[in-house]
Amino acid sequence: MSNVTVIGTQWGDEGKGKIVDWLASRADIVVRFQGGHNAGHTLVVGEQVYKLSLLPSGLVRGKIGVIGNGVVVDPKALMTEIDRVTAQGLVVTPETLWIAENAPLILPVHGALDRAREAARGEHKIGTTGRGIGPAYEDKVARRAIRICDLAEPETLDWKLDELLLHHNTLLAGLGAETFTKEQLKDFLTEITPRLLPFSCQVWDRLDEARRAGRRILFEGAQAVMLDVDHGTYPFVTSSNTVAAVAASGSGVSPSSVGFVLGIAKAYTTRVGEGPFPTELHDQTGRTLGERGHEFGTVTGRPRRCGWFDAVLIRRAVRVGGVSGIALTKLDVLDGLDEISICVGYELDGQKIETFPSAPGAQSRVKPVYETMPGWKETTAGARSWAELPAQAIKYVRRIEELIEAPVTLLSTSPERDDTILMRDPFED
Repeated sequence: MSNVTVIGTQWGDEGKGKIVDWLASRADIVVRFQGGHNAGHTLVVGEQVYKLSLLPSGLVRGKIGVIGNGVVVDPKALMTEIDRVTAQGLVVTPETLWIAENAPLILPVHGALDRAREAARGEHKIGTTGRGIGPAYEDKVARRAIRICDLAEPETLDWKLDELLLHHNTLLAGLGAETFTKEQLKDFLTEITPRLLPFSCQVWDRLDEARRAGRRILFEGAQAVMLDVDHGTYPFVTSSNTVAAVAASGSGVSPSSVGFVLGIAKAYTTRVGEGPFPTELHDQTGRTLGERGHEFGTVTGRPRRCGWFDAVLIRRAVRVGGVSGIALTKLDVLDGLDEISICVGYELDGQKIETFPSAPGAQSRVKPVYETMPGWKETTAGARSWAELPAQAIKYVRRIEELIEAPVTLLSTSPERDDTILMRDPFED
């Protein structure tokens, strides 16, 4: 019996929410281990639609949810989300939600700096959500972050806020933005402390006890490998590492606890925000994929850029992410297309290359090399077994497996939780 770690293999928005929800029925504990409230999952359960950004998806299934130390926590956003799902009937208490006491907080000054920087970049903007995730991670590595455990020691907050504001107000003033006073941040922390502190605990210790007791743990990543701050399309990336290895450091467990790594990939490709996207389609096919797939960001509401499946990028994600198997989502969006293309390589300045370059200039110049396959007229929507799939759809999936050098272990054919074809149960690996 294995633990399972779920990560995205593209640029996020691959449908992780449904897959994590589906797997949560087999788990005891679900852990978020990185990112902030710039990520989003949409879960459809019967007539209810849950939109989650910080809360682990397992809470929807009555499992224990954990926010690990690798997550940066906006307390106001968290409490708003808790209030929203509570109104929908979920039970969120310190018994059902554990938050690492050493998780850093996102403060109002972080969001202000994030937005001011993005505005100053002009045409070179990165496309951040402006929610303060990057500046909060910067404070963490610069050792000036306010962490949840600090809220229990108000006597130490005074000098910590002095250090934090010395840095941030200097930057804000230089960018022509409004600065903050210590009293403003103190008032913010005073307001949120009574609600937040009861959820805080030594997550690493509780997870170790759960592991020793043989409980199944599902680690839930945010964003995706191509947004990883080291391995993605830098600088158009998120501010944390998104690969499966971070499930250990971001929650305080041993590397051996990560278990089966399930990579989520759409049957095509999407991206929100700025940055290179070799297979992006600007034609009617791209618009069709966006309309059929309802491609709008869960958090931002921004329309997603759409394109063909990029096997080169997924193969890279499989290798650096340690992916054991792929969950392929939204196959039904391709129904009815006459032809379907897969990117099998690139051309860069007239030369053929087999991997994605690291330099941003080169990334913007690569051109995809396509392999084209016939589409299928039959519907795959709602299929729950291989026997229900058109022959050409099966060929498409098999070709993807060959190109990315990893097996497709789950196949999703609609947003509904049970419209899933399971070839290999990750928890039984």
